[in-house]
Amino acid sequence: MRGINKLAQQQQQQQGVDGRSELRTASTKNTFRCSLRSGPSAGSLRRPAAARCSRSQRRIPGANTRRERSSPGMAAAERTAEVSRLERSSHTAFIAGGTLYAWGGYQVAGREDVLLPTDEIWLFDLDSGSWERREISGDAPPAGFCGSHVNGALYVLAGCEPVGYANEMFSVDLAEQRSRRYSWKKVTDTKGATPSPRNQHSCWVHRDRLIFFGGYGCKTVREVRNTSTSNFVVEEMSWTTIGNALFRCWGWNNEVCVFDTRTATWSSPETQGPAPAPRGCHASALLGNKGYVSGGVEKAELDMFCLDLETWTWTQFDLSPSCAPLGRSMFTMTPTSDHALFVYGGLGTDGNTLNDAWQFNTQKTEWNKMANPHEDKPRVCHTACLGRDDDVVVFGGSSNMRFLMDSVTILRAPSQNHCRDVFVFQTQPYALFRLCEDLIGRNPERFGKHLSCLPSKVHKKINKRVAFFSDTKPLLSA
Repeated sequence: MRGINKLAQQQQQQQGVDGRSELRTASTKNTFRCSLRSGPSAGSLRRPAAARCSRSQRRIPGANTRRERSSPGMAAAERTAEVSRLERSSHTAFIAGGTLYAWGGYQVAGREDVLLPTDEIWLFDLDSGSWERREISGDAPPAGFCGSHVNGALYVLAGCEPVGYANEMFSVDLAEQRSRRYSWKKVTDTKGATPSPRNQHSCWVHRDRLIFFGGYGCKTVREVRNTSTSNFVVEEMSWTTIGNALFRCWGWNNEVCVFDTRTATWSSPETQGPAPAPRGCHASALLGNKGYVSGGVEKAELDMFCLDLETWTWTQFDLSPSCAPLGRSMFTMTPTSDHALFVYGGLGTDGNTLNDAWQFNTQKTEWNKMANPHEDKPRVCHTACLGRDDDVVVFGGSSNMRFLMDSVTILRAPSQNHCRDVFVFQTQPYALFRLCEDLIGRNPERFGKHLSCLPSKVHKKINKRVAFFSDTKPLLSA
């Protein structure tokens, strides 16, 4: 799985600067071929230090790009271009106040990974089904980020810069709904030791704290000497300078790093119990005071671990392999009740994009395969957020990332189909009020003038549902 994970990272990051990298990538008509290395982590791709994070600097123009005054025809073309930017993978998304927020990510254009604008954020009204774009000024975070929403603000840690991995924190306040323009701010003057540069990590939001786990990144030799081999697996060694620090050890970690947003303080709690193996491209979710981690490692079936965020004790679930889902990475895991986790899609250990849906019951510690009305929508590098009535709202991702593997090589298809659709998994029966909203929204002509008798708040909601079910609704709001 690490071999696939690292190749997927390369897909999101531009390879090499001058052709002298250790990783030899040969472009063929239908595939990219990447050499594997043997050794302690056989099956993992070698990754040149100079190019680990050097994603293509080609960017799609964003919200703050200066444009000349355009004709109606040019305006229509720009609107079409805006719609195409909704297609994305490896983005950040969350739901707040009935709105799905989506930021960042990438597309593939002409076999080249292209960053989507970081100076804009997209808002999807879950009631009306329309998108709106808002601008973000200020210092934008790097690519390959891990974004988390807490107290009305989006926080982003680490990611990839042209010179290598980053370990800086950025935030943008999204609480002011009336403002149509936001601003990024770099989080400075923090206390405590900042985590080492990394990517492909995950985050739990718990009591105003951001609790990060795992990922792939770099450390200095001194840091590695002071780190247990069970917490950091060195994949390779090569020289690179990030800021004033010289890094030469690259690998996967299972570290737990905590950032308190109230005091701007970093800490690294000492955990107990059987911790997950170092990993990245995994999925995580929060239920109460416990954080769950699954996938992202070389295993035939999905594993499951739980970290008690009060005692910092790990628990590994003993699961029957015959009932567990296929092992995978770059998938989603969403909490849908006090004891249920919903898993969807991902890149399987067989190298294919998956379309299966599973539920893990944390009380019974068992997997159940779910009925899937969206089997025609396999996804990888997508997002899945908890919406109203415990709906799981899926957005974006790729529908056809595929790898072919043997003992020597991993082959990746050179093109991807990035998606912009939003679809929903219903995980429980809807309340009567929700059913009535949808019935009226689908059949407004049957109720006619009676709709005007509704309270203004309810009337506004019904109008949005009418727009949602309309065949002629605009994708973008005015």
